Amino acid sequence: MSESNGNSKRPNVEDQDLGLYFLEACRGREMREREKEKEKETEEEEEEAPRELNTINSSGGFVVVSTDKLSVKYTNVNLHGHDVGVIQANKPSPTKRLIYYFEIHVKDAGVKGQISIGFTSETFKMRRQPGWEANSCGYHGDDGLLYRGHGKGEAFGPTYTSGDVVGAGINYAAQEFFFTKNGQVVGSVYKDLKGPLFPTIAVHSQNEEVHVNFGQKPFTFDLKEFEAQERMKQQLKIEEISVPPNVSYGIVRSYLLHYGYEDTLNSFDVASKSTVPPIYIAQESGVDEQEITYALNHRKTLRQLIRNGDIDVSFGKLREWYPQIVEDNTSATCFLLHCQKFIELVRVGALEEAVRYGRIELSSFYDFPVFKDLVQDCVALLAYERPLESSVGYLLKDSQREVVADTVNAMILSTNPNMKESKHCLQSYLERLLRQLTACCLERRALNGEQGEAFQLQRLLSSSRRG
Repeated sequence: MSESNGNSKRPNVEDQDLGLYFLEACRGREMREREKEKEKETEEEEEEAPRELNTINSSGGFVVVSTDKLSVKYTNVNLHGHDVGVIQANKPSPTKRLIYYFEIHVKDAGVKGQISIGFTSETFKMRRQPGWEANSCGYHGDDGLLYRGHGKGEAFGPTYTSGDVVGAGINYAAQEFFFTKNGQVVGSVYKDLKGPLFPTIAVHSQNEEVHVNFGQKPFTFDLKEFEAQERMKQQLKIEEISVPPNVSYGIVRSYLLHYGYEDTLNSFDVASKSTVPPIYIAQESGVDEQEITYALNHRKTLRQLIRNGDIDVSFGKLREWYPQIVEDNTSATCFLLHCQKFIELVRVGALEEAVRYGRIELSSFYDFPVFKDLVQDCVALLAYERPLESSVGYLLKDSQREVVADTVNAMILSTNPNMKESKHCLQSYLERLLRQLTACCLERRALNGEQGEAFQLQRLLSSSRRG
């Protein structure tokens, strides 16, 4: 395990860009923190979901809609196939969720029980049963058939009549329509319809009457349990992918090496020794493992110092061990360290000292556009009695120290004369895998027309920890 020596390389232009990378990471984190605050205020403002039936766009001559716009009754005598009383919801089905679902309660099956439930497009002909025309899908009560865009139905489920509760849903994860009867899943089919789809019901014989539940009261069907089962299916698919234990061991080990967690690494090696044979992930990827074992003890020491807020000592160690990193006081790395020193003074309430330090060290950075925003945020800490609760409170969190520690860690790795590419300093193998996972999930969602839950890696990791 080697530390710095006279052969350590000097940072070049590419290496200086490493500091700017972490400066951008800091800005990105600031934006994410502020977006989180907005999300808390708006509770992630959900898409508008259907709440009632659309009395404007319906075959009004054949149905009577209740004043609350949640019940519909067929009052005419059915003469032919175009005398359908069909009505859509007032809004299309929300798409930014795992599953959308609604139900109807059949109050009266009327003379023939020609009731149907399903989904239709905005341009659907409002005199036809769902599923009889293109861009529609419907489960029909009189014959139990499923219709998908043409007049011929396919065997699907049981018929339904007075007293039954029937539901229709869209499973965006599986890209399927599914239907229920009296709280049980009847079946599902591939969702081959694109664009906004409206929950739709139809009645087609005298005295047929149904009540619609868009979620204003509990469903007969256990939707929460269905969602949990769907998530479990997704988890099981992931778990079916076989990863040799020594590979996962190597990925975790490389992460600890990359960030200089030497003590944790040693404990991890001891705990894994008896069950997992060593593996050098770096060899498999064409990168020598020495790139991330370089200066491990120095990197560990500096990370601990920065985590503890000892910025002056950190500067001293860098000047002693890696003077080439801090010789340019206008570099992004020096800037982040100076900002952190200012922040630490604010943390302990030494405001007068913080002002003096800011005038000496931070003021010179104000003329550089790339640094200006962060300088302003640092100085703004002085304006609040409770800065941690302010819009710039993110600077006082431990995660800000981690950004600075990561910057110093990457810059030390960049001094390794055997380092082939500077980009290897930025992220561990584990993080590169997670970035690839994120890209794949986003691409898959794009192929599904941006339907389904938005992929959020942090939420996925949090749910995995809870599990």
